[in-house]
Amino acid sequence: MAGGSSTVGMDPDVALRLFEEGATLVLLGVPQGTELGIDCKSWQVGPRFRGVKMIPPGLHFLNYSSVNSPSCGREIGPKTGLFLSLKPREILVANWDPKEEDLDFSASKNEEELSRIRATLQELDPYLGPYPYEVMRKWVSLTDRLSEEVANNLQPLSGRICAYSEVIPEIEFRHTKDRAEQPRNDTACQSMREGLNRLPRMKHREGTELRFSVVPKKTYPPGATPAEITRCSLDLSYALETLLEKNYQVQPLNVLGELQFAFVCFLIGNVYEGFEHWKRLLALLCRSEDSIRMRKDLYLGLIAVLYHQLGEIPPDFFVDIVSQNNFLTSTLQDFFQFVNGPGVDGTLRKRAEKFKAHLTKKFCWDFDADTDDCAPVVVELPDGVTVD
Repeated sequence: MAGGSSTVGMDPDVALRLFEEGATLVLLGVPQGTELGIDCKSWQVGPRFRGVKMIPPGLHFLNYSSVNSPSCGREIGPKTGLFLSLKPREILVANWDPKEEDLDFSASKNEEELSRIRATLQELDPYLGPYPYEVMRKWVSLTDRLSEEVANNLQPLSGRICAYSEVIPEIEFRHTKDRAEQPRNDTACQSMREGLNRLPRMKHREGTELRFSVVPKKTYPPGATPAEITRCSLDLSYALETLLEKNYQVQPLNVLGELQFAFVCFLIGNVYEGFEHWKRLLALLCRSEDSIRMRKDLYLGLIAVLYHQLGEIPPDFFVDIVSQNNFLTSTLQDFFQFVNGPGVDGTLRKRAEKFKAHLTKKFCWDFDADTDDCAPVVVELPDGVTVD
């Protein structure tokens, strides 16, 4: 992406509106060859690149990966991303920090620098690439439930979403004497578990971890009887309602924004932790029978969110990753079973049937296969409770 004012394929009225109302990202000093993207489109930065113009106001995901110089062999570094909420005609300025291999947005807080950029914007225009309008519809479909507030609450405090977690030892031994005093075992490890136990325990560097909602490990209320524990292990509504009350009491449908945030982190940001959280949150939503009866709007929204998300992943992807232990098919099979139960809204039931038919046709998944009803259900009992 070398910059320029090409808007090939863009509706002239839309182009004019974006030109007048769109935001501008001025990104100075980004090395040639850097992989840089916004939303669902990425490029290799050319020598003329100075930023992106005509960006629709709203929430966007800027991402970039540093690249070695050609003399060292072209190796792409891990991806870094951040969500930006841009206002109409806003100008955001960042300078590339070669030491950190990151964008420094401190210039955007300098009114003098912003005024200077605004005064020379016309001269910069030939070096600004237009926002990739062809991906706008896709981006909106993937983030229509994600608000600026939810994105800000979920982003790391550092403001950067990194493909590889930044971790440090839980206990730092800064001095040779401290390390020497630690017990050593020079014998060969007898198992993988033993080897892992000998490694230092690591933790996220403060401020770099994603701040996802905690999916409750205990799915039943305090003091629950064995019968209640079994019921709450089959119907996860108690755990879901607990999560909603703690994180989204005012706007329960914002949990769909968190589902979209996790998916974007995985799909575009290459953050595996986002994929794992997406799976946990989806399983919780799909296996909450009572909540499906109570929260029609939430589950109508869930179907729409999943429709667009699953449309962005090649069918063979699920065979290798998502379908471990039949995760997605078994999770959705439970959902379709619950949505056909008594007391479920008719509109929701019909929408679920259409969604089921769509997935069956697209992926050839069989949601009507008999499940192993005789398989034992493993539940966690409270301390002191035994079953004879």
